[in-house]
Amino acid sequence: MIRRGEGVRRVENEIRAEKAAALGRAGERLEAALSELRDAARALEQPLDEGRRAELRAAYRAARERARIARLYLLIQREAVGLRSHRVVDQQFPEPAPPPWL
Repeated sequence: MIRRGEGVRRVENEIRAEKAAALGRAGERLEAALSELRDAARALEQPLDEGRRAELRAAYRAARERARIARLYLLIQREAVGLRSHRVVDQQFPEPAPPPWL
């Protein structure tokens, strides 16, 4: 028979594991969004006709917004698990600045 304390500890461990996994998923989503943003920026560095450049600028703006939202979700997730300082996130994943052509 499982003692009451053991059951509570088991549930608490499961909760901690799920919090860590959710935080990891939020970080992975941000990394993917930033990768997409870098790809869009690289595409804009190529010689392009104006029609294609306009399409890529729109794609870049959309990718930048997805990265901004993914970063916000990561910060929210961190706060939900009790991490109040976001200095590490600010250093590792600074909010993408708009390019001069936007």
